Formats: sequence, structure tokens, C-alpha cells
Amino acid sequence: MLHNILNLIVSSIAGVFAGFLLLRFWMQVQRVRPPAQLAQAIFQLTDWIVHPIRRIVPGYRGYDWASLIAVLLVALLTVSITRWNLLMIAPAQLIVYGLIQLAQWILYSLFMLLILEVVFSWVNPHAPIAPFVRALNEPLLSPIRRVVPAIGGIDFSPMLLLLLLNTINMVLTAF
Repeated sequence: MLHNILNLIVSSIAGVFAGFLLLRFWMQVQRVRPPAQLAQAIFQLTDWIVHPIRRIVPGYRGYDWASLIAVLLVALLTVSITRWNLLMIAPAQLIVYGLIQLAQWILYSLFMLLILEVVFSWVNPHAPIAPFVRALNEPLLSPIRRVVPAIGGIDFSPMLLLLLLNTINMVLTAF
């Protein structure tokens, strides 16, 4: 039971931290400027791990590879802590489990961004953070919107993307 509690705590903290690192990476890929307070919080929480990695692996073509490598390191550390019985396996298998954890965090992050956009569209579409969230989701939703236009003023693209993300997550959790 203590092991399960430790796993919950480690997984929760690592998942939130990974979410911030992934948000930092995705903001820079999309060249989206977040509201000042959010940007300050994201950078303050992640600079301590990103800056040392950036000295070794600089950004390339506008991508902040240091943030992505930091998420991978957090995933590997999380997997090695939460699945301590895996320490007896080959490092290659640990890397595979870490990559699966990273993929799940990416899916969860995209899932949360979509949920935020849907909530903002219903509750307060003019919230200060709503354009920021919309800009982060747009590259994922626009291809779906081209195929499935709004029907009766209702945009089904977030629902379809959520279904796709859940399907991918089901495949990943099978491992």
C-alpha cells in the first residue's frame, strides 16, 4: 500500500512538471506568446532543468530541444521510481517504457488543452487565456475542421480529436 501511495505522489508531481515542460516546448514550436503571468510561472518552474540541458543541446530551427529532452529524462526517472521492479531489466526496455510514458504525457497534455478550449468556448470565450489555448490547439484542430466542418454552428472537431487521442492512449496503455 505504501508503494502505491509513493507511486501516486511521484506520478502526480512528475506528470504536472512534465506538462509544464511540454507546454514550454509547444509554445515555442507554435510561436505563441502566453499571458505574462503564465509565462513567468512556466519558465520559473522549468528553467532549472532546461538551461543546463540547453548548454549541451541548443535549440534548432525554432525548436527547444532542451525542454523535450528534459521531459524524456523526467519520464525515465519516473518510470524507474514507480516501476522499481523494472530495474532488473535491460536499459533498452527502460527507455521504451520512458518513451511510452512521454507519449502518454503528450496525449494527456493535448487532452487537457482541448478540454480547456471547450470549457472556455462555453463559459467565457473572451477570457484572457482563451486565445492562447486556442492558438495552441489550432494546428491539431484545423485539419479535422477541413474534413468535418461545423454542423449547425457546432464544431465537432474537438470531440473527434479527443476520440483519436483516447484511441491512441488505449493502444499505448496496452503495453
